[in-house]
Amino acid sequence: MASHVFFSLEPSLLPVAAAAAPAAGDGGRRRGRRRADGRFRPSPAIHPGRPELASHLMLPNELDIQGFMERLDGLTNDVQEMLLHQRRRQRSSTANGGGGDGGARERMATVDHLKRLCIDHYFQDEVDGAMDAHLEELAHGGDLLDATLAKDIRGLLSLQDISHMNIGAEASLYKAKEFTSRNLQSAIDYLEPGLARYVRQSLEHPYHVSLMQYKARHHLSYLQTLPTRCTAMEELALADFKLNKLLHQMEMQEIKRWWMNLGLAQEIPVARDQVQKWYVWIMTAFQGASFSRYRIELTKIASFVYIMDDIFDLVSTQEERSCFTQAIKMWDFAAADSLPSCMRSCYRAIYTVTNDIADMVEREHGVNPINHLKKAWAVLFDGLMTEAKWLTYSHVPSSEDYLRNGVITSGVPLMFLHLLFMLGHDAAELIDNIPPVISCPAKIFRLWDDIGNAKEGLDGSYKELYLRENPGLAASEAEEHMRGLITREWEKLNRESFFSGKAFPASFTQAALNAARMVGVMHGHDGEQRLPVLEDYLRMLLF
Repeated sequence: MASHVFFSLEPSLLPVAAAAAPAAGDGGRRRGRRRADGRFRPSPAIHPGRPELASHLMLPNELDIQGFMERLDGLTNDVQEMLLHQRRRQRSSTANGGGGDGGARERMATVDHLKRLCIDHYFQDEVDGAMDAHLEELAHGGDLLDATLAKDIRGLLSLQDISHMNIGAEASLYKAKEFTSRNLQSAIDYLEPGLARYVRQSLEHPYHVSLMQYKARHHLSYLQTLPTRCTAMEELALADFKLNKLLHQMEMQEIKRWWMNLGLAQEIPVARDQVQKWYVWIMTAFQGASFSRYRIELTKIASFVYIMDDIFDLVSTQEERSCFTQAIKMWDFAAADSLPSCMRSCYRAIYTVTNDIADMVEREHGVNPINHLKKAWAVLFDGLMTEAKWLTYSHVPSSEDYLRNGVITSGVPLMFLHLLFMLGHDAAELIDNIPPVISCPAKIFRLWDDIGNAKEGLDGSYKELYLRENPGLAASEAEEHMRGLITREWEKLNRESFFSGKAFPASFTQAALNAARMVGVMHGHDGEQRLPVLEDYLRMLLF
């Protein structure tokens, strides 16, 4: 069922500031409490335009919010001027018969840095224009080596990055990955220390399959070692890091208050109480200051997925699980009255939060998706019931059936369907026909999770079922097979993200990629069973 992977980080949150780009949707929400009719009301999402909602937060004494935002605007203008200057220089060179090659290369190098620092969203028009011009140049016989922005080590690094964007049909990219990995590794001992660190980090955490914000901080450290630097770009990156960190801390505090007010952790003591972990999944997948409200609401949905998994596994009979599933399909607040206490509280919380999300979607996009959202919940519960029946009646499914159902019970489709409706996308047809952009990260999650859980001796994993179907295989061979499946799902996800066009909002496709990237981080244990990348990532973006 849902992930059994834990991490032990739970330090107290730092003081936070209520300064951020406007959250998506309106930020005014009522405090977490029960209404007179017993229904839960969600806690408020803190909105920069509503300072009274943040008055209870302690602001760092050294931080002048007004000055910070003015400084951010000033740095953005400085970098914008640099981009405009590079564009003029490229045009001037072209007009004078120089071809514009030097200016184009400089401009693309800047765009590459902006993307790797995760601040390209401030200059989207300029970045899109530079990319379009560069692709057109390549289409008319431009130097492909210039597409990697540099020669030698930087060229190898860029080719290494490209090699991880395989969509399953390019044998040349497999060869490129092998070639660049071998040559970069052998070159490390001969590079100056700053570049050597950057190369080593790039090999350990390839750009396309790694968390962009995590890579951004390392890219900034590398830029700061170069003899020629763009101070405005570096300072903008640092300011953007600080802005996101403050916003994440603010969201985390809001979610913790909601979770404490909800009381499910106290009512179901055997259930997981990992609100920080649930938030980190959402924080990673769906980035950007304008989506703050969505992250808060999606974390609530994620928490219910984990709690439902524990209720089905640990504190319910088959009859009680069946009654709970029927109540979900009825979608009536009064349907909870006949349920056991822990199920009743969870049902009412799911009902209230989901209806509030549907109301928010209606306010923002004019259509209320509650009928589709409640159907999505019913699909999840049916999946949980299927797993419970397998266990209760000692039925052994095929590994294929297990993985197909595991996509549902991972909770990924449920959360992504909520997200699509929040973004104003009609996702009704996707409930019964899950597209690869959703199923791929869900399978990657399930397979990685089962590799980890199988090592802990838990039953019902894909690895166990695959070994049962292939009795001559060693456990290591089964794991290798699972890693091969994960690679193929990544290739499918790459195809979707590169060629799906406008089938989905760009922010949604990026969320799907980020979710898949986060799986490897959550399972990246070192020799001491720690998660060093995750710990480093959280220090950067949350603590």
